Amino acid sequence: MARGSMSQPDSPITIRHPERSSISEKRGSRSESSAATLLDMDMVDEPRKLDYVDIEKQTDDGSRPKVKLGDTRARLTLWMTLNTIATVAIVFTNKAIFDDPAFRQSQVAFATFHLLITALTLYILSRPYISLFVPKSMRYRSMLPLATAMCLNVIFQNLSLTYSSISFYQIARILFTPMVALINFLFYQKSIPRNAAYTLLPMCLGVFIISYYEPKSTAHPEAEQTSLLSVFLALTSVFIGSIYTVWIASYQRKFEMNGFQLLYNQAPIGGFMLIFLIPWTDNLSVVREVPVNKWLMILLSGGLAALINLSQFFIIAGAGAVSSTVVGHVKTCAIVALGWIISRRPVTDCSALGVILAITSIIV
Repeated sequence: MARGSMSQPDSPITIRHPERSSISEKRGSRSESSAATLLDMDMVDEPRKLDYVDIEKQTDDGSRPKVKLGDTRARLTLWMTLNTIATVAIVFTNKAIFDDPAFRQSQVAFATFHLLITALTLYILSRPYISLFVPKSMRYRSMLPLATAMCLNVIFQNLSLTYSSISFYQIARILFTPMVALINFLFYQKSIPRNAAYTLLPMCLGVFIISYYEPKSTAHPEAEQTSLLSVFLALTSVFIGSIYTVWIASYQRKFEMNGFQLLYNQAPIGGFMLIFLIPWTDNLSVVREVPVNKWLMILLSGGLAALINLSQFFIIAGAGAVSSTVVGHVKTCAIVALGWIISRRPVTDCSALGVILAITSIIV
């Protein structure tokens, strides 16, 4: 998913956790999200570590033994590696899918597929024979606004990936951090420490430089170009995703649900909502012309989304904030670097300065 996923970019401050009064702790942001995975776990608030490490299962004597997830460092390293590979792979897989004109006209159907895959994954993980988290059901009416925001977030993420270079798409998602901080400040009177705010300046400057130079870059026509439409879609995606992120925190506080419980309710509602839009928004007649290898890529994309959701669960359970941040930085840097190489854009390109500023700001 989504995805993609959402499921936001990695930033030097925490801006989503409803249980912390300060948002200056370092952790991963949504730039490291699975890009177009549609609803990867990075697009929801991280639940408290206790929710995952201490899964309650009643025994005969009334005690509740702890079920440790990722009980060895080797196992945790494996999940981190799988998560990184799946996140990077799904961005390039989805980009290849959207390069087909048929799927450029089937954005809602593709989003629906990923949301339903996410819903199915969470349903399986919540079953008693697995019990990775305890599901909590909410009324449809209560979840409808958040599910609507989720659908818009997912669709605009995919549109941004469709019409942007991979590097620009991923770099633009770094703006989730300052945008969420701004929304929290304007509407919830939540501020961040001055030093943390200073780190947002080079981040915004870097994205601005890339947004300015990439559409103007014509010296290398063989390189993948970013248009003004790409910039508009990327910034719109960031804006919608930031509002969605703030709402997630609000819903978690209001209904006392962790991120997985919240997504467990959102994903099926969002998926079924989009099903009714497909006849009005997508041109499915051209799908008949899609070759078999594209259908296999779609199945691969769904499998990668499920793997991201599952691996993110174990990472949250077994790793602290520092480890999660490092994983996020690795994913962001890998996607940007590989995207730059594939686009055949020279390192001397003016937008390279923006990439350096933006990447440095999330690592420092």
